[in-house]
Amino acid sequence: MKARVKWTDGRQFVAESGSGHSVVIDGPPDHGGRNTGPRPMEMLLMGMGSCTAFDILNILDKARADVTDCVAELDAERADSVPSVFTRIHVHFVVTGHALKEKQVQRAVELSAEKYCSASIMLTNGGVEIRHSFEIVEA
Repeated sequence: MKARVKWTDGRQFVAESGSGHSVVIDGPPDHGGRNTGPRPMEMLLMGMGSCTAFDILNILDKARADVTDCVAELDAERADSVPSVFTRIHVHFVVTGHALKEKQVQRAVELSAEKYCSASIMLTNGGVEIRHSFEIVEA
């Protein structure tokens, strides 16, 4: 896997993935940015949320669950001192579908957290406390 991050101006960067997709990353004005994109740590958090939601959808698809929507809501805390790493992350999934089984969704969340989500497992191994919860909404 490769990526390229090019500084454009102030604290703004254009990051390009190895698959050819680009995103603007920027800082707040009080740090020399122009607030034109997410902060680097926000990108990390969004990446982790996308990774785990991706897994959950794959697992539920294989179980033939009729999922119509999946939202991962993330709430993270960071250390007060430098480096201000993530210390805790709570991921709450809102899974919507037809006749979804609680045990299936719970198992999908557990498998993602313990076996499949490279991003969250990497953060956990780095000392971040990650908690998961979910709710099911009937479509």
